[in-house]
Amino acid sequence: MDPRISFVTLVVRDLGRSREFYLDGLGWPAELDVPREVIMIRMGDKLLLSLWQEDAAAAELGPIGRVEGALPFTLAHNVVTPAEVDRILASARQAGATVTADAAAREWGGYSGYFADPDGFRWEIAYNPGPIGKSVL
Repeated sequence: MDPRISFVTLVVRDLGRSREFYLDGLGWPAELDVPREVIMIRMGDKLLLSLWQEDAAAAELGPIGRVEGALPFTLAHNVVTPAEVDRILASARQAGATVTADAAAREWGGYSGYFADPDGFRWEIAYNPGPIGKSVL
């Protein structure tokens, strides 16, 4: 089996609200948009972000569990400069995101901040000047 990720799926409570945030607010184009079921957004040549309406997902996955606070994972979007981090965080805030951690210099040598989408999924916007960071640009 090849080591790769093909889809990142977020089970969302309100697909319409997620559509407003991701498509209208952030301006990301949908590759597939099935009302009240799923939206798929191409994130790279071989990577899709899938926003799956909770009741549709539960029919296949079983009960969906949620707790207050940060979900146990983040998604990262790496950029070329620290200024882009600031610009994207401001754009996300304008689209309706909650900035959960302002951008700051990090002890690992980069600069990053975090926002939460309408369902609380956390996105890290990061400038990572190291080899790993450069490899994902």
